[in-house]
Amino acid sequence: MPTIFTRIINGEIPCHKVAESEHFVAFLDINPVAKGHTLVVPKEEVDYLFDLDGGTLAGLMLFAKKVAKALDKSIACKRVGVMVIGTEVPHAHVHLIPFQRESQISVTAPKLSLPNEEMAEIAKMVSSNYVE
Repeated sequence: MPTIFTRIINGEIPCHKVAESEHFVAFLDINPVAKGHTLVVPKEEVDYLFDLDGGTLAGLMLFAKKVAKALDKSIACKRVGVMVIGTEVPHAHVHLIPFQRESQISVTAPKLSLPNEEMAEIAKMVSSNYVE
């Protein structure tokens, strides 16, 4: 059975996409710990990040770097943090989290509830700052 991320990639479930390439996609997390919290996902469905082949893993991180730069231009933040947890969805992915304080990138941080319109505006802003 395909993961929720595969279903998003296939267009079966809507998302607030911020960037896409041939092999990767980035979209806003629906349960963000900070505004702009983005998931970067390979289109290939592999459960564990370190089971990705070397080229895909390197490509994922290079793609994530471009997305992080777009986030940094779009969201007022001190930095864009990177977090890999990988247990909540069995599909390799990294979290990019714009933050002012390190406590904002904790897995136990309270989740934000942002209106769909605000999520759409954030996605549009990040997407417009994404450079291929």
